Amino acid sequence: MVRPRSSYQLMPHDPTACAAARLIEIQQPDGCWEGEMIWCPVVTAQVAIARHVVGMPFSNADAAKILRHFEFTQLPNGAFGLHPEHPGSVFVTTLVYVAARCLGVSAEHAVTAKAREWLHAQPGGVLSAPTWGKFWLTLLGLYGRDGLRPLLPELALLPKAFPVHPVRFYCHTRYVYLAMSLLQGAHATFDLGPLRADLERELYGPLVVPESFRQYRYRLAETDAFEPPNLLIRAAERVMGWYDRVALPGLRRAALKRCADLIDLDLDATGHLTLSPVNGTLNVLALFARGADRKVIAKCVSGFEFYRFDDPERGLRYSGGRTRTWDTGFALEALLANPAVASANRDAVHRGYRFLAAHQVSKSVAGRDPSFPDTARGGWCLGDGGHAWPVSDCTAEAFAAVLSAHAQGTAPEERIPDARLILAAEFILTRQNRDGGFGSYERARSPRWLERMNPSEMFTRCMTDQSYIECTGSCLVALGRFRKAIPHHAAGRITRAMNRGARFLLSRQRPDGAFPGAWGVYLTYGTFHAVRGLRAAGYAPSHRALQRAASWLLATQKRDGGWGEDYHGCLRQEYVEHPESQATMTSWAIVALCETVGAGHPAVQKGAAWLASRQRADGSYPREAVNGVFFGTAMLDYELYRAYFPTWSLALASGTTVKS
Repeated sequence: MVRPRSSYQLMPHDPTACAAARLIEIQQPDGCWEGEMIWCPVVTAQVAIARHVVGMPFSNADAAKILRHFEFTQLPNGAFGLHPEHPGSVFVTTLVYVAARCLGVSAEHAVTAKAREWLHAQPGGVLSAPTWGKFWLTLLGLYGRDGLRPLLPELALLPKAFPVHPVRFYCHTRYVYLAMSLLQGAHATFDLGPLRADLERELYGPLVVPESFRQYRYRLAETDAFEPPNLLIRAAERVMGWYDRVALPGLRRAALKRCADLIDLDLDATGHLTLSPVNGTLNVLALFARGADRKVIAKCVSGFEFYRFDDPERGLRYSGGRTRTWDTGFALEALLANPAVASANRDAVHRGYRFLAAHQVSKSVAGRDPSFPDTARGGWCLGDGGHAWPVSDCTAEAFAAVLSAHAQGTAPEERIPDARLILAAEFILTRQNRDGGFGSYERARSPRWLERMNPSEMFTRCMTDQSYIECTGSCLVALGRFRKAIPHHAAGRITRAMNRGARFLLSRQRPDGAFPGAWGVYLTYGTFHAVRGLRAAGYAPSHRALQRAASWLLATQKRDGGWGEDYHGCLRQEYVEHPESQATMTSWAIVALCETVGAGHPAVQKGAAWLASRQRADGSYPREAVNGVFFGTAMLDYELYRAYFPTWSLALASGTTVKS
């Protein structure tokens, strides 16, 4: 549904008003803002394969839409990438190929023929797929179990004090591991019927299907090799492999049950939405392998629809997550950055506010994780309240927007009561780590050295939930506003938490003045959040750390006035300039500079002029480079970053009001 344009009059060549009007126009009927968090087609492929295996296939109409998505995302060379700018992944291409065939696409269709040709041209072909790819192929009888790296469900029986206990892993890794170890530990294999022989012939092509796959366990395509197994992992897996061959049947049954029980607890807590469809598809296969009731499996399959996107251009696909709260918090912040815009568009602000109010988590989900029963009440999730996985920075940005609306007098009459605001502040405090920084979903449960045991190969920094610069910055902004709004609640405790958070940020500043991000590209994103956090904690713009951050931003401004950073910097852990300026990164830089050198600085005005020149007539910005990151290597394109961040930065840079 398209909303009417802004209620204030657009002035000629007024990029601030035009951006705000566009943002209001794309607000959803329920008050939220949401753009797709674009990753790659592998999630859609896994959903299609899982539904085929459990006998709940897509309709012909939906299968055709998924094929449209595969056509849209296939690269000219026939491959499918790990993210929108990746040149091609054996893992993704293999699973998309299998999914297409499960959907009834012929082997000679243009999509499958081109994908097969690319796979056959890769050194090692499908035998060089990373472990997750080999695992899926094994489930379908297309790869030998002896070529898999060992996954022991018995780890779930260890005392929780052990650092390698799955409950100590980062939550996304934890639930993937629980389902994978259950399936692998049970030697699960699913019958594809006649399709299995066809797929084996098509996928291996000129390769001879080996009698033993053991020698291919660590064979890894360069396209997918971001974290190859080190000697420590190989030594540990040799011991684990020995145990796996002699595992005691009784102990193995107990371990499988423990994994299944932990999965069931999360299914109950999330209403079968699961943490994400990545582990959700594995959950469905695990339930099916254990003979679960078909109604339970159907409920899990229907949970996939929470992540569904569908349009004629890009087809039917499943995202790794929904971003309704995340986008709404930032969209409101962008509108509230200009009080005149917010006042003239109270209806839009009110509807966004009411959406956030309706989706604050109000129930406890401590039963999901008896070993670490962290509170969820008072938080906000990435998507909406039904997801039941609140996140520190999602909570902080939603909370900060709510408090800003209160401070400006633009909140609706039915304001969120103080008791719920206090719950939000308390939730944020529960995510602070010993080092003063804030985690994402949870506090740190395991030491950093556990990252050296990363078995995924495709991803980096995925084993632990540690302290993040951007989560810390967001949390400091929210706590700072809360301290002003309700100064009588735990003032001393909040001040101490903010001081510790600020010290954490200062300790992470690089010698060049920038701050590294973990969830966005890369130094520009981290610096944007760190500057906001330090300013919220009371640091003056003249503070040395903030001036160093400003100097770095000024030094990286491009000749045309914009900023642009390439995603390869996330992989190399260094600044890599993008050939072209990007609206999103330019906006991050402008907001940070407005906090440090002021809106009148020539660099800020030059950046705003570039944004104005890049803006379309309707206030939107064209699609650009990837701007988000997950698991270190999975680059994401947050669609609405190009809508609310320019609105926000232009409002700050203009320093003017918009006449009604």
